[in-house]
Amino acid sequence: MDLILWRHAEAEPAQPGLDDLERALTPKGHKQARRMGQWLDSVLPENCRILVSPATRTVQTVAGLGRKYKVHPDLAPGADASDILKAANWPASKEAVLVVGHQPTLGQAAALLMTGEDSDWEMKKGAAWWFVQREPDDPASLYLKAVMQPDLVMK
Repeated sequence: MDLILWRHAEAEPAQPGLDDLERALTPKGHKQARRMGQWLDSVLPENCRILVSPATRTVQTVAGLGRKYKVHPDLAPGADASDILKAANWPASKEAVLVVGHQPTLGQAAALLMTGEDSDWEMKKGAAWWFVQREPDDPASLYLKAVMQPDLVMK
């Protein structure tokens, strides 16, 4: 199974009176989302299932990909790493899954996948981490296929 974790691009800072779910991308964030979306579209399988947090900033991020997606309420801010893996049906899914979500949850999911332990790993804004597990019942068949961030994508 392929699992791609994509952190939302740069968003407006939290403000008093503004619901966290309503925070939008900054102009820089829109640029990051377009660049990463173009790269991901060029490398993702056609049948990739795309799951997105209900937050405005994640929905705006995935728009840069230009593919159909499903908003998944269990991916909202405050979710934990196990929520991400469960939503993606890790490692049993027969198709690649792209999850667009938030820090610290995505970094925690990456750490859990790579080490089997709870840890807080940082995932940069707009970055994507691509994991592959060749055999669903063999955690030793897991590897990190790619890590990409917006400023490394060719213009």
